[in-house]
Amino acid sequence: MVDIHFVRKSMIEEQEPPAATTGVAGWIRENLFSSPLNAVLSILSIGFIVYVLSALLPWAISPTWAATSLGECREILAGHEGACWGVIRERWLQLLFGFYPKELYWRVVLDFALLIVAVAPVLFTGLPRKMLYFSAIYPFLMPWLLWGGSVWNPIAAALGFVLGYFAHKLAKPALGGLAAVILAFVVPIIWWMVLSGPVVDALGSVLPLAMETVQSRNFGGFMLSITIGVVAIAISLPIGILLALGRQSNLFIVRSLSVGFIEFIRGVPLITLLFVASTLLNIFMPPGTDFDIILRVIIMVTLFASAYMAEVVRGGLAALPKGQYEAADALGLDFWMSQRLIIMPQALKISIPGIVSTFIGVFKDTTLVSIIGLLDPIGLSTSIRADQAWNGVVWELYGFIALMFFIFCFSMSRYSMFLERKLQTGHR
Repeated sequence: MVDIHFVRKSMIEEQEPPAATTGVAGWIRENLFSSPLNAVLSILSIGFIVYVLSALLPWAISPTWAATSLGECREILAGHEGACWGVIRERWLQLLFGFYPKELYWRVVLDFALLIVAVAPVLFTGLPRKMLYFSAIYPFLMPWLLWGGSVWNPIAAALGFVLGYFAHKLAKPALGGLAAVILAFVVPIIWWMVLSGPVVDALGSVLPLAMETVQSRNFGGFMLSITIGVVAIAISLPIGILLALGRQSNLFIVRSLSVGFIEFIRGVPLITLLFVASTLLNIFMPPGTDFDIILRVIIMVTLFASAYMAEVVRGGLAALPKGQYEAADALGLDFWMSQRLIIMPQALKISIPGIVSTFIGVFKDTTLVSIIGLLDPIGLSTSIRADQAWNGVVWELYGFIALMFFIFCFSMSRYSMFLERKLQTGHR
């Protein structure tokens, strides 16, 4: 009788996977030649890339870094095509810092180094949470380092928020929530507009702690773009959240004001708002008021970004199932607690791609300030080309500016993808 086994008594030894499915060959086969159509498209794309690089690399690899003028670049190239990189070597500091005093570059470098320290605990969870205290201090430290002046100015600005907090805390038990919120806004405004000036002058006369003042007209280059972009990005998100909540509010006045603001700002080009900031705002200010042009631009860019951010957040709120709101009500949470603990975290996770896309758009839109006379990198490139030595240099300047913007925007995009993977915002 034949002994037939239906269960294997010994395991087959492990074997290496086919060479065509692993390593570089496997990746190429899976991503480039997985089907006849993909193979044709891959070959055409590779041919196009080779064609572009064959024309670009000989132009980019040019021995002109030491040149001091366009004419000298042409002498070095001796009639051959090539980039004139001498303009980047000679003017890269100007492209980064504008006309900021050279002896004070350390203040700008320190400011942006502290910016990295301030945003790190906000962007990454593995860092000590006590670093958030510095994140709260940095918004008042940044303008003092860049513009200089009395140290009492940022302290007075921060004190307004402290007074607003204590006004809300003390008034809430006695007057109720709405009156406490109103006081939390009114008290800081009174402090900043009426009381802080005399207090700062008095403290400055007793203890004159100050740094050298730098005028806004000396700001320029990527320092200006990053300053406007970072401030607008940081402030537009909380304002956008409030506007999104206001648009969904049951209070007619709050909803109408929110809808009116969002639709008006979204219906007006940013360049129009920048012209308003540069020419019209001073007309409505009291005589003798010195309203800094960069501050005016930051306000307009922030308002513009806030309107778009509100719609992105509103999309996240609309995407949440109704059961999440019902669950918050079932737990007995009030409106703000349900938004903080249940609704808004989920809405923001859903909205991450749109939020980061808005951030990237805001940062790139900072180049529009060149139209109203501020010397951002685009404005400085025009100023550099006005120099007789570099008259005619175009692609090198624009290429360097494009590369720097690409690095910043690509970094924000990569962080967005990292955050999406970490929070698992996708549907499985």
